[in-house]
Amino acid sequence: MTARRTTRLAAAVATAPLLLVLTPAQAAAHGTMYGPVSRVATCYAEGPEHPDSQVCKDLVAASGTQPLYDWNEVNIADAAGQHRRLIPDGKLCSANREKYKALDWPRTDWAATPVSPGPLDFKYRVTAAHPGTMTVYITREGYDPTKPLKWSDLDDAPVAVADVARTAPSGWYEFTGTLPNRTGRHLLYKIWQRNDSPEAFYSCSDVDFSRTARAAAPQAPTERQIEAGAAKSTVSHGGHGGDTHGGERTVLPKTLASVAAVGITAACFLTSRRRRTP
Repeated sequence: MTARRTTRLAAAVATAPLLLVLTPAQAAAHGTMYGPVSRVATCYAEGPEHPDSQVCKDLVAASGTQPLYDWNEVNIADAAGQHRRLIPDGKLCSANREKYKALDWPRTDWAATPVSPGPLDFKYRVTAAHPGTMTVYITREGYDPTKPLKWSDLDDAPVAVADVARTAPSGWYEFTGTLPNRTGRHLLYKIWQRNDSPEAFYSCSDVDFSRTARAAAPQAPTERQIEAGAAKSTVSHGGHGGDTHGGERTVLPKTLASVAAVGITAACFLTSRRRRTP
């Protein structure tokens, strides 16, 4: 083998794994509203393989189980605050993503949390923390849950605005808002816009002002359910909270790391061998 061919082979072997190593992860999951619980979290809590409610059964029949295993990934990577421009009417709950289109269904059988006018504690289960702003809107009085949600259905004034930190050691963002007077079923629409990246996250939580406080509220996923479903998720679930450069980092599977290590070792061996060749 000539010195030139040896050099080219060494470069190819060394570079290919490095290109894989330096490629950013395709998606990174970050969370959803648990209190009041979002639509996607409610269906995930019921169990992606065998959900209980008809609406969640229909979601799985239409979209499969993957949207539920990826419950914390309803996002737009390059939103940069342009939510109304990027998300058309009728697609707010899915963030205009085909994968989550069932979340936009205008139905009255989505599980709804009983609420009353006045202060309300919000709980957001975060799997990868990022600094930014959580803004929660509520639908106007007269909102019709049998029609697709439009931007004009939301009150101009949010019911809660909270700045959130780069880290969430407890796994939660918690903040308080105030609900106005309403009757019947309504939607709470959350936008989490990062301030270290253009990425934003969205969720819809159904609430009902006509139910009593003693009425059973829909359940959020347990920590055991989160752990059990993590292996079936197609997104990264953590490691972004303290990172720099927008909070993102490359997620490198062990198998890929092994390939990279082998490639680098081979490159070094070939280079060394070429140097010893007369």
